[in-house]
Amino acid sequence: MRTVRGRRGTGEGDGPGPSGVRRLAARLRGWGGVTAMAAACALTAAAVLLPLAQAAPETGGPPAVRPPASVQVAPDALWGPGDTCENPEASLRPSTVDGPTIERIRSAGKLVAGVDQNSFKWGYRNPDGHLDGFDIALVKAIAKDILGDESKVIYRAIPTSQRIPALQAGRVDVVVRTMTINCKRLEGVAFSTAYFEAGQQVLVPKGSTITGYDASLKGRKICFAAGSTAEAALTSRSYGSVPVTVPNQLDCLVRLQLGEVDGIITDNALAAGQAAQDPSVQLVGSPFTKEFYGVAMNKDATDLVRRVNKVLENYRAGGNDSPWMVAYRAHFEGVLPKAVAPPEPKYRDG
Repeated sequence: MRTVRGRRGTGEGDGPGPSGVRRLAARLRGWGGVTAMAAACALTAAAVLLPLAQAAPETGGPPAVRPPASVQVAPDALWGPGDTCENPEASLRPSTVDGPTIERIRSAGKLVAGVDQNSFKWGYRNPDGHLDGFDIALVKAIAKDILGDESKVIYRAIPTSQRIPALQAGRVDVVVRTMTINCKRLEGVAFSTAYFEAGQQVLVPKGSTITGYDASLKGRKICFAAGSTAEAALTSRSYGSVPVTVPNQLDCLVRLQLGEVDGIITDNALAAGQAAQDPSVQLVGSPFTKEFYGVAMNKDATDLVRRVNKVLENYRAGGNDSPWMVAYRAHFEGVLPKAVAPPEPKYRDG
């Protein structure tokens, strides 16, 4: 555990004390190789792109998980903070017509995808080192449609705060990384139609006096990833909490286990996967936002946006046997509630 302490690089104090290290060691036991590896990745993640293996991740059965804390539903959940534009989830109508972005990707022979490698069940490293997860499955579907081969992908791991800069700098073609569509982000990038619905919720150790996104947060250290919708929520209304910002969301889980923070605010879909990894934590309260994940692309890449929307049309089609439902069952069986259906797409002209 000395390695974990030496790699924190947070600049906050001298590192966890012996009791914190013992707590972390106890909780890491039983997580398996996936989470231990992810924790190491989270602690060493830099705010730059990290090139990954260019080969496509192998398909395989998901690792065994423990039952997660239940995810509550808030039928009157609010929209994400700062969403003042009309219908942010409405995207360009689907098309298979090739354009300059599609031609460039075909000429390069690879789709460059910005992904996560630390989020269990979304984008994470299997014990054999290959990337797996719901977002990874979607990347493969996009690559297969454009290039005829799902293995023609260059995966780049990007921190939460670098998703938009990576697209704007042209370092990636798409970002498929549990990225919520909202008005502020639409100023810098374009989005596909929504492929998943989630909401912000609070994750705490079992036995915590925190009851949700409410006055129980007062004076408590609450962790979130820089550039996330959780950051926008706490900036808008903190309930007197003490904010703790990290580059990647998984860093928050490590800090929670070390006792350095009292809670985490993040998407409940991500948090449920973390609760499956560590049964000593649970989701509390109800989701207080209603958010939709989309594939992010450069604002000028309208042909790619339309093509990805066509891929998503096919991905959703087929009811219970659709590629979307197959991927959901493969990655979220026993982790998230049984899905009824993917979100209905919204389109706009222009």
